[in-house]
Amino acid sequence: MVDLEKNENRTGGEEIPLFSASAEDSKLCSVLSKEKTIIPARSECLIQGAAEASGKFRYAVTDFPSQVSQKGVLVAATLVDLKKEAIPVQVLNLDHKPKTIRKGAVIATCEPVVDIVARPQEFSESLRLPSILENLEGLNEEQRTAVKELLQEFQNLFSTSDSNVGRCNMTQHRINTGNHPPIKQYPRRLPLAKKEEAERLVKEMVDNGIIEESSGPWASPIVLVKKKDGSTRFCVDYRKLNEITIKNSYPLPRIDDTLDALRGSQWFSTLNLKSGYWQVEIQSEDKEKTAFTTGQKLWQFKVMPFGLCNAPATFERLMETVLRGLASQACLVYLHDIIIVGRTFQEHLNNIRKVFQRLQKANLKLSPKKCRFFRKEVSYLGHVISADEVKLTQKRLRQNFSAIARPLHKLTEARSNFNWTEECEKSFNSLKQALITSPVLTYPRTDKEFILDTDASNEGIGAVLSQKIGNEECVIAYFSKRLGKPERNYCVTRKELLAIVKCIEHFHHYLYGRKFFLRTDHAYLRWLLNFREPEGQIARCIQRLQEYDFENQHRKGTSHGNSDAVSRRPCKESCKHCTNAEKMFGMETDISVKVLTPEDDWSSSEVQKAQLEDPAIRPILEKKLNSEDRPSWQEIAPESPATKRYWALWDSLHLKDGVLYRKWEGDDGSSCRWQLILPKSRIQEVLRETHDSASGGHFGVMKILSKPRERFYWDRLRADVEKWCGECHACGAQKGPKQELKAIYSAIMWAHLSKEWL
Repeated sequence: MVDLEKNENRTGGEEIPLFSASAEDSKLCSVLSKEKTIIPARSECLIQGAAEASGKFRYAVTDFPSQVSQKGVLVAATLVDLKKEAIPVQVLNLDHKPKTIRKGAVIATCEPVVDIVARPQEFSESLRLPSILENLEGLNEEQRTAVKELLQEFQNLFSTSDSNVGRCNMTQHRINTGNHPPIKQYPRRLPLAKKEEAERLVKEMVDNGIIEESSGPWASPIVLVKKKDGSTRFCVDYRKLNEITIKNSYPLPRIDDTLDALRGSQWFSTLNLKSGYWQVEIQSEDKEKTAFTTGQKLWQFKVMPFGLCNAPATFERLMETVLRGLASQACLVYLHDIIIVGRTFQEHLNNIRKVFQRLQKANLKLSPKKCRFFRKEVSYLGHVISADEVKLTQKRLRQNFSAIARPLHKLTEARSNFNWTEECEKSFNSLKQALITSPVLTYPRTDKEFILDTDASNEGIGAVLSQKIGNEECVIAYFSKRLGKPERNYCVTRKELLAIVKCIEHFHHYLYGRKFFLRTDHAYLRWLLNFREPEGQIARCIQRLQEYDFENQHRKGTSHGNSDAVSRRPCKESCKHCTNAEKMFGMETDISVKVLTPEDDWSSSEVQKAQLEDPAIRPILEKKLNSEDRPSWQEIAPESPATKRYWALWDSLHLKDGVLYRKWEGDDGSSCRWQLILPKSRIQEVLRETHDSASGGHFGVMKILSKPRERFYWDRLRADVEKWCGECHACGAQKGPKQELKAIYSAIMWAHLSKEWL
């Protein structure tokens, strides 16, 4: 229906305004081809044209007939700007032969447009911006409107699905393997239930342009890892490829310099790229090195996959190139983490626009779920950034945090009654004190290598991140985590492996992209991390660790006390276990004195005298009497091997009334035993009482071995027990021979009869 009063045409609920056009307005304009163009058969292309006479109208709609349309080429109607130097015209050749358009040919005619009416669009879900971006706190209506308009303008910068990933062509990843021959690894057998899943994931990556078929000599096996949500992560084991790859030395930014540059800012926003590695292409000659197989075909990545050792350096170089000129003024970047700052709201808004323009020009996509805008306080690189200060998270600064806060965590567990006990009050006060107490820590230095000590116990896992500055290891941060009920059922090896993964993930911002030393007291892990065909949880852990560059070092448990202490729950002041251990020590000492010999011979003064006369024990006892500090290796090096072994047990050796004892604890911490360091002059007496006496019973090595271990300890204890039992005449007389003796047969009459015929 046409409404002449309002100059509107109403059709299907739409109101279209009507305008009057004069004779001058209806003047047509031709668009000429700027260069000679050949349109292939049955194809579509874009031709650059120029307006013959623009007139006074800026916009026009291309139309036909024209010289091009007479040749069988269709021209698409398009809204164009005649004042621009080049006018894009889209044409389609439906013929089976190519068509040639000469330079200066009329490819379209334009009709002026009186006005352009656009329906105003509201900032809604139809613009493909998730609701998380609308969660803007502390902004007034004017500021909120400005932010929404900015996000609406750059809405195409945000990824809308897993397949919507950008592709940046500003740099390409290179895998430099030198002259090393190709590495071909055979595919690992997949369970029947996972074969279809692997094929489905491969098809998705093919459809999304992530991978393509390969015909090269390289091949790496795949690993399917189950995520927490039940879905499957497709991984490739590039450990062999990383071993022969020449490492890229491109530096990562200094974290302390990055944090110092944030001081003075009032507004903060953090950005995170959507599958950042997949937005970087790989050099064509190196694509075949990323090849993998599922057992059916050979595939290779078109983009940079996860797990390559030089991927962090390539990605950091790309981000610094994209944001060059904005660093330290508008934003800071550390790998895929970008933080935008500003002293005022308008300055911050302008800085975000500048960063968005750079990312859009580089064709990079952001993950909207991981972006935070216009905040007064944000978390960045493991730090809490605010207008007032840059502070470390208290959990990382407080040693043994998980054990101290455990009573408070129990109150928040499901199906638990809120019962505020004295233990909760003590935990609460301890944490309050920790918040106002500065721990003795140092800032990390990027010119020094990091050292990560990890350990696991039955209660939790712990780690200490440190660096060697000068001749001293300086602590940077602590980490501890209480184990859940299922995790407490893990074997020792799985607990130690869990500790490594969790602790490295916690210190990801320090360790990712640089080499560091990993120290544990579990020697089995050195073999486990190089396992040939890992499965299940081990495969997931190894896959998670392969993107880190670390050197695994083993050291004895006696030297691993820093992370060991963080992983254990501290004893209460009224610990029954420790109280009982003290009582047991007194009881065991009395029994050993009464059973073995008269009390005078085993008094403290007599035992101390015997220990000082023993050349192996004397150096350790004298050091203990003078100081509790462990002597250096240079002081112990000239001593005997037995003295060196006692020196290795320094932390477990203690003095009781001037006598040297060893404190032994069970693996589960439920048993404690004090063992007297027995001098060599008393060894035969102890062995005689524990083996030859009526109470000894001349038992075998294993039963006799447990008796002296209850109360005594000396170097080569087991060897002395085995020798004593083996040389015991009473035991040898009572035991029969191991093999039955065979008698020598004598000659028997008529046993052999011979006859000779002549």
